[in-house]
Amino acid sequence: MSCDQNTKPVLPAKTTSVFERLVTREDAPHLTLDGKLADLLNVTPGKCLQYVVIEGAVQPLGEPLRSQFQEGSMGVVQKLMLREHKLVWNSLSRTWTDSERVLHQRVNAVPFSLVGSDQANVRVLCPLEASGLEMEVIHEKFHQATYGFTDIIGQYLSGEKPKGQLETEEMLKVGATLTGVGELILDTDRVLKLRPPTDGSEYFLTTADFETLRLEQEGQAVVWQVLASVFALAGSAILLWVGCRYYRSLRVRWDQERLRREFERLAAGGTGEGSTQEGSGEQETPLENACVICLTQPRSCVLLECGHVCCCYSCYQALPQPTCPICRQAIKRVVPLYQA
Repeated sequence: MSCDQNTKPVLPAKTTSVFERLVTREDAPHLTLDGKLADLLNVTPGKCLQYVVIEGAVQPLGEPLRSQFQEGSMGVVQKLMLREHKLVWNSLSRTWTDSERVLHQRVNAVPFSLVGSDQANVRVLCPLEASGLEMEVIHEKFHQATYGFTDIIGQYLSGEKPKGQLETEEMLKVGATLTGVGELILDTDRVLKLRPPTDGSEYFLTTADFETLRLEQEGQAVVWQVLASVFALAGSAILLWVGCRYYRSLRVRWDQERLRREFERLAAGGTGEGSTQEGSGEQETPLENACVICLTQPRSCVLLECGHVCCCYSCYQALPQPTCPICRQAIKRVVPLYQA
């Protein structure tokens, strides 16, 4: 689709990084739109300046667009929009909230150029791809919704109350001063043209001056940098928290493994009066020293912090909850019982 068609859909902005889209190059030359500009481009390699700032008055190359609602208003870019405003019932907050949606939108454009003081001009290409193109609102009318008793009942049943429709018309008028920031080229017919930069830099068209545009972009860049720093700090904090939890889980597994090896060493060495082989049945454990859970193995561990000595290590591992079988206190840790 050509950039110079009379009627165009709204085009999405180029997908670039956040900072590339926000930060305007400070070293972009600010050129004066006069008869010497074509000579400058003619001696420039490639007859192209990659990123420049240029200002001029808007003039159509042919028949301008005429306003549909305001007689005598003419421009080169026109935006017609119809928005619906309504109230929607929020079941969570139990209130009616404002809602808005675009019912219809159309953008029209005709070829135009920027004209300097001595009638030198630069043709503007692809204006709808530019950022910052804010147009004057020349028509705005709100059409109030009307409804009867049955409509009111239907609104409460559906949870939507139409308020009305807002009709607007915006236009970039003929004669308006426009600042363009982009790539300037000189074609074979010695016609100067301003177009989106081929290196992916942001293309700007604005009714404000370049200094205002630069300050706005720097302000937005600072906001994005602050947000990036906040998210970086939040990400670092989350990684640190996850790392600490993982380290604590490793410590717990290490302690359990160390404790298991210690109990196995005690059992294998026959330490204490109740050291017997698991399930052998060759030596009977005295009842007063038997585990209160299995009643076969000797008591081999001390439960802390309560200090009860009441079970063997195998039964401790099999407890559904880490609570003492005697007093039901939470078991913080367990140590082997060394019997003389």
